[in-house]
Amino acid sequence: MVSPLELVFAFAVDGLIGDPRWLPHPVRMMGSAITRTESFLRRRLKDRLGGVLLVIIIVGVSFLAALGFHKVLRLSTRGVLALFSSAAMVYLISTTVALRGLVDSAKGVLEAVKEGDIGEARLRLSHIVGRDTESLNEEDILRATIETLAENTSDGVIAPLFYLATGGLPLAIAYKAVNTLDSMVGYKNDRYKDFGWAAARLDDILNYIPARVTGALIAVSSAFVSCSLSTAFSSLKTMFQDGRKHPSPNSGVPEAAMAGALGVRLGGASTYGGVTVKKPYIGKDNGKNLLDATRQAINITIATALLGLLVSVSGVYLWWRM
Repeated sequence: MVSPLELVFAFAVDGLIGDPRWLPHPVRMMGSAITRTESFLRRRLKDRLGGVLLVIIIVGVSFLAALGFHKVLRLSTRGVLALFSSAAMVYLISTTVALRGLVDSAKGVLEAVKEGDIGEARLRLSHIVGRDTESLNEEDILRATIETLAENTSDGVIAPLFYLATGGLPLAIAYKAVNTLDSMVGYKNDRYKDFGWAAARLDDILNYIPARVTGALIAVSSAFVSCSLSTAFSSLKTMFQDGRKHPSPNSGVPEAAMAGALGVRLGGASTYGGVTVKKPYIGKDNGKNLLDATRQAINITIATALLGLLVSVSGVYLWWRM
C-alpha cells in the first residue's frame, strides 16, 4: 500500500510539474509497448484473440513491473538511499494522476476561444478528445471541453486515486495500462471493434465504481464552487436522470453530474474519423454563457480532485491505523 503522505506529495508533484517530456513516464512506455505488441499480434492471431492476448500482456507486464519497483523501493529504509527511494515512489505515484495536464489543456482551449482564434482552439481541443474537431464552432468546442473535463476527472484523477487507495501502486499502474489500451484500441470502428473488444470491456468494468464516485464528488464540489446547495441537488438530479443515456456505461455519469451543476446541455452529434455518431442529450440548457460554464467546469474539476484526494488519504490513513 501507499502511505497517506505519499499520496499527498504525489498529488502535489503532479500539480507542480505535470508530465514533463524529459522525465520517463509509464504511460508513454505503455503506449509504445502497445503499438509494437499490436503489430506483432495482428500478423499471427485473429482479431478477438489477439486483442485479449494484448490486454493480458500489457496489463500483466505493467502490474508485475510496478510490483517489482514497489518491492525494491521499499527495501531501502535508511540514509540517502531511503530518501531517493521515497522520491522515486512519490514520482511513480504521481504519474498515475493527470490533473495538471487536464486542467492546463482545458485552459488552453478556453484561452484560444476567448482570443477568438477558433482554429487554434480546435487544434488544442484535438489533443484531448477523440472526436473530429475541424468543423466545430465555438459552442461545440466549449461543450466538448466540458465533456472531456468531466470524463477525464474520472479516468485521469479519481479512478487512479481509487486504485492507489485500494491496491497501491501496482493496481494503479495496471489500471493506467487498461485505460491506455482503451484509448488506443478500444474503438468500435472496423479496425478495432474486435481487436479492441477486451480492452474496452475491461476498461468499462474498472471504471464502473470510480465513475459513480466521481459523479457524487462533482455534485458535492459544485456546491463549494458555486456556494449553493441547489447546484449540488441539480447535479445529482441530472446524474440520476441522464447518466445512463450515454453510449458508454460510465462516461455519462460524470458528464451528467457536470451538466447539472453548470446548467448546460451536453451530448448530441459528434464525428469520429469522418463518421457521425448521434449521442443523446445530457442535461438542460439554462441559457448559461458557455465561456463562464467552461471556466466553472475547470474549477469544479480541481475541487473534485482535491475532494477525491481527501477521501483517498482518509481511507489509506484508516487502513494504516488498523
